[in-house]
Amino acid sequence: MIIIKNGTLVRDIEYKGDIAVEGKKIVRIAKSIEPGPGDRVIDAQGCFVFPGFIDAHTHFQMKNAITTTADSFETGTRAAVMGGTTTIINFASPEKGGTLRAAYDESMKKAEGCCSSNYRFHMEIVDWNDSIEAEIQDMKALGITSFKVYMAYDIRIDDAAIYNCLRAVKKAGGLLGAHCENGDLLRAKTAELKKNGELTPAAHPKSHPVEAEAEAISRLAYIGRLADYPVHVVHLSSADGLAELRKARLMGIKITSETCPQYLVLDESRYHLPGFESAKYVMSPPLRSKSDQAAILEAVSSGEIQTIATDHCSYNFAGQKSLGLDDFSKIPNGAPGVEHRVPLMYTALVCSGLITTVRLVELMSGNPARMYHMYPRKGLLAEGSDADIVIYQRDGERRIEAAYQAQNVDYTPYEGMSVKGSVKFVLLNGIPIVENGILTKPDMGEYAGNA
Repeated sequence: MIIIKNGTLVRDIEYKGDIAVEGKKIVRIAKSIEPGPGDRVIDAQGCFVFPGFIDAHTHFQMKNAITTTADSFETGTRAAVMGGTTTIINFASPEKGGTLRAAYDESMKKAEGCCSSNYRFHMEIVDWNDSIEAEIQDMKALGITSFKVYMAYDIRIDDAAIYNCLRAVKKAGGLLGAHCENGDLLRAKTAELKKNGELTPAAHPKSHPVEAEAEAISRLAYIGRLADYPVHVVHLSSADGLAELRKARLMGIKITSETCPQYLVLDESRYHLPGFESAKYVMSPPLRSKSDQAAILEAVSSGEIQTIATDHCSYNFAGQKSLGLDDFSKIPNGAPGVEHRVPLMYTALVCSGLITTVRLVELMSGNPARMYHMYPRKGLLAEGSDADIVIYQRDGERRIEAAYQAQNVDYTPYEGMSVKGSVKFVLLNGIPIVENGILTKPDMGEYAGNA
């Protein structure tokens, strides 16, 4: 048995207590637990004890038309657990004309046996036909309860297809998330900028205006109302988008939202760096203004945003981002972040006094566990729950530097930022796999689709 002693447990309140772990489960929580012969004691003095954090938005080993993300399931999940994330939900992406089952099989083939965090999948819907509609009903048996559509790019589906997809997801009892940007507007703005000779990364945010996000959120909300079923907005980035969420909720529409660390700690000034440096911040949606950032931070504090995930989509600056050296529209969109989410959000949100540790757990563990059918097995510290546990040293300060990260990418958008505290221990399925900040037992992750 493993006994975690002297820590500050973060549940619905913070309090001093001990946790006993046996096998893969938490078997006892009490004010004090005395270890017996043969028990291992982990001293959590000066630490918060959190339920394992869940990153519900990653793109590991993702192929696009010209390249593949820098992080595989192996490297991405190693970075995840070292940063306190014990479960990731990655996107399974069918080929155009392919089947959902083939996408699931391909994702399992990539992930099995090499993940250092637990893992499961969202299924992307990039086509719509009777076969895909039927397959949605089969996904639950494979542990997939969440789906994603795009309202932009070559893999988008039209509004009628989104409506019919949502009805099928409703029948399956799942959740449909959407990348909310108006694809026609993005294409028109990109063509306009290029015609005017604006080819540097500074043109990227201009090609993805806040109006394109807000319009798409509004459209998704109305589709949800027509289908009489909840919808979910991923990576919310703007005050205008938030206004559409609020409007929809006032109308009685059920709509939830996720935001990402980059929209809470970075802003559009990053698109005006010397040379080609700004390519590191080309992501979609792009970084927004300080006023957008303030609006999203306030919404995180007030409970209007349900989850914080990373949208981790890593491309190397050299050799991948540089594909767009002469044309911003050819820069692969995305940025890394899975390793740094927990310390960044602890520093920016908790240490600033904006939210409590309880709210942090709600945003990054409890709520995603509920939304993706893993609660109460995951997402909280409770007797009978999985022993996915993060022991976070609250003292100390360090700087984020790419030279010392586990992410398999040659930069971090958070280079030089100071964060408070650090991940000291991580238990995954009852096994200590990170000890004193070092990953000692890699590749111990399990498929969490049956949670």
